[in-house]
Amino acid sequence: MSDQEVSRDWPAGVHPPGAESFEQTALVWLFEQVPADYRLHGVLRRHPLALARLARLHVTACLENARQAYRTTRADLGDWLPTHAVDQVMRVYLTEGQRLAATLRAVEAVEAALRASYAGPRGS
Repeated sequence: MSDQEVSRDWPAGVHPPGAESFEQTALVWLFEQVPADYRLHGVLRRHPLALARLARLHVTACLENARQAYRTTRADLGDWLPTHAVDQVMRVYLTEGQRLAATLRAVEAVEAALRASYAGPRGS
């Protein structure tokens, strides 16, 4: 494994950039961040940077969804659920939002490292 420093947002289980197994461990971890059906697409296995971009967009959308759900929970559910249940649902969105924000930072760190590992734009 490489001695290269990684950010505090770096995901556990992903070897640092420069390690021989960096791309493989990044690939495995990134697939854990997206819906399982994305594993069916070979291009994402062959091009971890493409998977990293997809994972960033997916996690960003999930985070925005959690934020929107938090903002609208009382209005959407307040007439249907008891107050304590609405409060609990809001705590779920808050907890998941924090988890998703941390995941997004980790995905961004991995994506940046993958971009840095490429010499530059590549042709087909």
